Amino acid sequence: MFEFLFKRPGDNKPGDKPAGQATQAQQSSSRPAASSNPGVTPSAPSAAAAARAQQAEQLARVQGDEAAAVEFILQCEFSELRLTAAEFVHGPEALERVHTAMRNTDRRVAKLMQSRLEAHRHREAEHRRAQATLEQADALLKDDLLTPNHVADIDRKWAVIAAPELQDDFQRVRAALGQRLEAQVQLQRAMIDRLAALRQLATGVAAGSLPAAELAARLDVLAQEQTAALQAPEHTSLPRGLGAEFGVEHQKLQASLHALEAGQTALAARGAFLELQQNMPVAALSADALRKDWKALPVLPQDEAGGELQRRFEALLASLPQAAAEARKPKEGKGAHEPRPPKAEQGAADRTETRNEARKPRGADQHFLDTMDAMEAALQQGSLGSAAELDKSLKEARDKGMRLSPAQSDRLAHVRAELKRLSDWARWGGNVSREELIKNVETLATQSLAMSELAKKVGSMRERWKALDSLSGAAPKSLWERFDAACSAAYAPAAAHFRQLADERHTNAARGEKLVEEARAEIARLASGEADWKHVAGTVQRLRLAWSHLGAIDRKEKKRLDAQFTDALNVMQGPLEEQRKGEMAEREAIIEEAAAIDPHDRHAIDTMRALQQRWQEHARALPLERKSEQALWQRFRAVCDDVFQRRKDSMHEADIERRAHEAAKEAISARLEAAAPEATPATMGKLLREAQAEWQAIGPVPRAHEARVEKRYHAAVALVQQHADQVRRAAGVAQAAQLRDKLRLVQELEGAVAQAGDGDAVDWDARWTALPALDGELERTLRGRFDAAVRALSEGRAAHAQLLERNRAILLHDLLRMEIGAGIDSGPEFARERLKLQVEVLQSSLKSGHKNGSAATPGAQLRALLALPALADARTATRIEQLSLRLAKEGK
Repeated sequence: MFEFLFKRPGDNKPGDKPAGQATQAQQSSSRPAASSNPGVTPSAPSAAAAARAQQAEQLARVQGDEAAAVEFILQCEFSELRLTAAEFVHGPEALERVHTAMRNTDRRVAKLMQSRLEAHRHREAEHRRAQATLEQADALLKDDLLTPNHVADIDRKWAVIAAPELQDDFQRVRAALGQRLEAQVQLQRAMIDRLAALRQLATGVAAGSLPAAELAARLDVLAQEQTAALQAPEHTSLPRGLGAEFGVEHQKLQASLHALEAGQTALAARGAFLELQQNMPVAALSADALRKDWKALPVLPQDEAGGELQRRFEALLASLPQAAAEARKPKEGKGAHEPRPPKAEQGAADRTETRNEARKPRGADQHFLDTMDAMEAALQQGSLGSAAELDKSLKEARDKGMRLSPAQSDRLAHVRAELKRLSDWARWGGNVSREELIKNVETLATQSLAMSELAKKVGSMRERWKALDSLSGAAPKSLWERFDAACSAAYAPAAAHFRQLADERHTNAARGEKLVEEARAEIARLASGEADWKHVAGTVQRLRLAWSHLGAIDRKEKKRLDAQFTDALNVMQGPLEEQRKGEMAEREAIIEEAAAIDPHDRHAIDTMRALQQRWQEHARALPLERKSEQALWQRFRAVCDDVFQRRKDSMHEADIERRAHEAAKEAISARLEAAAPEATPATMGKLLREAQAEWQAIGPVPRAHEARVEKRYHAAVALVQQHADQVRRAAGVAQAAQLRDKLRLVQELEGAVAQAGDGDAVDWDARWTALPALDGELERTLRGRFDAAVRALSEGRAAHAQLLERNRAILLHDLLRMEIGAGIDSGPEFARERLKLQVEVLQSSLKSGHKNGSAATPGAQLRALLALPALADARTATRIEQLSLRLAKEGK
């Protein structure tokens, strides 16, 4: 009904007629128009038409000019002409300006501006989201630990973003991510295939169908493939379990390969030995010597070939005359004058006896000898317990009727004598140790130890006494009595302490019984209908607190009392919790009433105070659980604070403050934009830190302008950083060019030193002085190398030339290492050396545990390389220049 207050002369309502009919309508209603705008008289309808025509001509000249369209809208008096001109306004600042001016004047124009502003903000928001997602994708592309889940998250984010201007950039980054994922898949599949190949080789080795040479070749190929996979760019995606499993399988196969090779070596050695002995005359062979030499050869494999060689050796022994003579000797214990059988029968009996004697062991068997060897080893290591157990097994073997040779009997007697001697020493040492142990126990009483620690000490002393009994035999009775008395005396305070703890546990149990009885008495009062809920809540809280401070109780009693107390509390808390639920509902209702208060109502304060009074009455009547009470009180207090704060706040003051913040932030952005052309790396850090500190100190700006202000500030920061980076790169490139000129001069001088008769007539100092000076470190480095070469021209030329020649290989090695670190291609001629050096660098980093904190910086490594006097060809000089230029561009 108050629209006439905002209506301008010539304005039409949304249902107005076209322009031709509008003039007639204005003429027919000249009286209301005149009353609504005193500046237009009723007698001048043609003046309004002329003004409209003039503004229509201005609108025709506005075509495509946004600034002119904005000015036209602000001064135009006709709504349809303003709406037509509004079609040319698209910029955010222009839209904001027109919307602010037309908000209370022309609803159609204001609504159009508002829709375009919202569309523009939406596009900016989408662009920011797209830019953030693109930056995240770029960071993910540079991340070593790339997983498919990360890429899937990026795809899901991008799917809901509408930013066609960044679609090409995202597709490029997404394609790179896809290539990395594909490389990871191929690397993992190759890893699985290599592991399957190792298992197939293990199957072949178990079946005995795989020769050692083929196994070695295939293992080398698989090891090389595994090394290459571990050096691949995507090696971090390989599962650690597969890598460890590959290592275990490879080690097993290596062990099998060594066993096969050892078996083949043993077969070859023993076969050659048999061939040599079989070709010798039988009279020159000795059975004992053959057995000794055969035993000294490598161990035969437990297969058919090994068994065949063993049978051949036994046949060789059986063919010797000594073996036949030993077989014909009469057995011990038989009569020497027994009648002989016929000659044919005697020969058959001799051959049978020879075979039987060949099967019988001479002296002790191998198990007995191995046991004796183990006993000697145990004595050498001081393990008397193990030696005694082994001696016991030797005695059991002798008791079964085993006969020993004289040498074996002497050896066994010597070992047992050594066991007895060491046992005597151990018994003596055990008694000494027991004396020391008794002294240690006696000193425990003088130490201020905690009772638990004292009990552990005494227990450990008794365990040590038992260990001495097992190692050095039983102790004398007198020593045991002294030790037992000392332990009892030392343990007496702990025993008294533990008795006191037991008494305290009994006392605590009695207190627990009283608490349970008190809870049961309160339950009886509840059952009788005498329920004071405030008293009940206090009793429950007091009993629970007293139970928590009850102290230690015996486990069995604790379990019983806990069950009784819990049951009693549950009975008491059942009706109490029902009452508290109703009380919580009352509190919730009070919170809802407080939230519904209109802060602009003049009775709001009185209503709020009445609600607070009700809250206090409920809190005194029945206290809730502390956690619930605090949560509800915090909510009620927050609602009250919000009501008071909304009454206190003033929208006008807040708007003025935000606009002041906006002006301050715009000033910061303007200062950064003005300082950007003169920004240098030295001044950029301070400038940005000060700007960031000021920006953070300033409060919020109007929400409608927040995006624009933030955008301008970030653009100004980026502009400052861009100019500083350009200055730094330019300075680095200039420094690299100066370094190149001086390095070439030094290399030319060193080349003259290496070639006898060259360079004597050149004024090298003048040429050095003519070149511009470098930074301090680089200048001193090259100057020292230059001076050394100049001195070598006059004296020590041959020695310096030899030094230059020796350092050539060092120069190439260090240069290749730095190229690897900087990521520079060294050329195909250095591919093999580069790969070898990369493997060495990787191995050294793995051995050192990736602790590179003390490693030299690229700049220090470059200075060390430049300080090395060495001859360099044109290719090497070019590589050094490329390296220095790369480090200069990277700011290193």
